[in-house]
Amino acid sequence: MSPRVTRCYLAVPAHRRRMVEGAAQSAADAVFLDLEDAVPPAAKDEALAGALAALDELDWGRKLVAVRINNVTGELAAREVAALAGPKRLDSLIVPKTENAAQLALVAGWLADGDPEGRIGIEALIETAAGVVRADEIAASGGRLTALQFGVGDFAASIGARSAEIGESPAGYALLSREAEGQYARSALDLWTYPMMRLLVAGRAHGLRVIDGPCGAFKDLTLTAAWAAKAAAMGFDGKQAIHPGQIGPIQAAFMPGAAEVDFARRVVAAMRAAEGSGRGAVSVDGKMIDYANLRMAERILGLAEVEG
Repeated sequence: MSPRVTRCYLAVPAHRRRMVEGAAQSAADAVFLDLEDAVPPAAKDEALAGALAALDELDWGRKLVAVRINNVTGELAAREVAALAGPKRLDSLIVPKTENAAQLALVAGWLADGDPEGRIGIEALIETAAGVVRADEIAASGGRLTALQFGVGDFAASIGARSAEIGESPAGYALLSREAEGQYARSALDLWTYPMMRLLVAGRAHGLRVIDGPCGAFKDLTLTAAWAAKAAAMGFDGKQAIHPGQIGPIQAAFMPGAAEVDFARRVVAAMRAAEGSGRGAVSVDGKMIDYANLRMAERILGLAEVEG
């Protein structure tokens, strides 16, 4: 598992210099400069030039810095990768609409001349039905691959979901049940649980970071925090943000609470004491604890040590 902390990935269009400068100065753990969906066709060259300048000129601190290139099936991606292999501050390339391992191999081949030492990683943005179906193949491709990201907006379009807001389940996706004669109860359902879990399991099986897609309602910090908390509870490493105001709520959602940290510390202490007496399990707060609990507790404590 990569040690990089990427609770919040802030997306910013690479042709908007002021926004890029703000991203560099922000508290986000990771930033990706976008050359794809956030950039109109007429500004593609400007965006690439902006990304190159920002990578060379701005102080990015300890952030993971990525660039989302254009679709590898188009005409722009190869030129973008060749240009981006030069700047030394670039950590990774995000490959949009990833649908198979061959696309990642293509990008790796483009990188080979400009980055023969393999310094620049690749992150697969999975955002179509075909990509989700092949999540295992993509995650197993190895090489420069460091992370999987979920593109929830394009995935919704790919499957034909009638969702009005990026990241929100369609209003009609609900269960209506009859509790008594003449009485009905409606329960909202989460359309994204299945693809999120597919990506999470595939990523974890191959030691990759896994990042959730954004909350499109960027002014609604309650929704932002709640959807980030869901991803964190599932086990994701972070979530995309499309506005700087979302950074704080997202990062907080991926940080364990005080009670959770306290319990994790007591689990670790109890298990170490049990080991000393030749036992592999112990009771903490009336719960049976073994080495699986110890591994979960150690992960929580690792998250708690992250500087906010």
